[in-house]
Amino acid sequence: MGAAVGGGRAVPRYLQIAEDIVQQIRVGSLKPGDQVPSESELVERYGVAGGTVRKAMLEIRASGLVDTRHGKGSYVKDRPPVRHRSSDRFRRSLRKDGKAAYLAESEKSGATAKVSVISVGPMAAPDGIAQRLGVAAGTQVLARRRLYFRNGAPVESATSYLPWDVVRDIPELFAENPGGGGIYARLEEHGHVFAEFVETLQARPAAKAEASELALSPGAPVVHLVREAITEEGRVVEVCDTLMAADQFVFEYRIPATD
Repeated sequence: MGAAVGGGRAVPRYLQIAEDIVQQIRVGSLKPGDQVPSESELVERYGVAGGTVRKAMLEIRASGLVDTRHGKGSYVKDRPPVRHRSSDRFRRSLRKDGKAAYLAESEKSGATAKVSVISVGPMAAPDGIAQRLGVAAGTQVLARRRLYFRNGAPVESATSYLPWDVVRDIPELFAENPGGGGIYARLEEHGHVFAEFVETLQARPAAKAEASELALSPGAPVVHLVREAITEEGRVVEVCDTLMAADQFVFEYRIPATD
């Protein structure tokens, strides 16, 4: 069998096989910890050549749903359920209740969340970050790098960049734990009241180091999100550069239909 025709286009056989295996994982026919059928088993099951199966396995690994162990085969990941990431997570009432966005969101979905602070300190602003903050490239900023876990699994890494003139008089922002409500609560307490948050998202394959940090297979899909936190005065006081395991997030937004 070479290709099937569906929806007006030919679907290569290796993609059909990959989709079949991925669907078995998603519906639970293949459960976390189960071994994905070997290449020889897939050749026999689908009646195709070994090259077709190898191409299918590349697609399956890229889904981020399996771990491949050298010499032992591929196994379905024990990943927690997808959680919703919605536009409600930055509501001021959550900050006033002492809940940072990620922790509040995880709590709502019934998950156990943990944030590990990797580093906090000054650095020269990279070109793209500097442009978003409205400062010259190389200007000193505060960088806060974190790794986020959900039910024990790493699902997101993020680095916040904040203008030095904004943070230098807010000592909590230099601490690993900035206190209830997170850095946004501390910024608003010091007069930097937020008007809006602007996010840009792009899906792409994970680089090798990124896949390692998030416990993904090489080339697994990730979502690269960059957020600007903008005050009522129109100033960007934080740029958050975030990378997320794509299979762990559903993005849900409310969009006003009126002007």
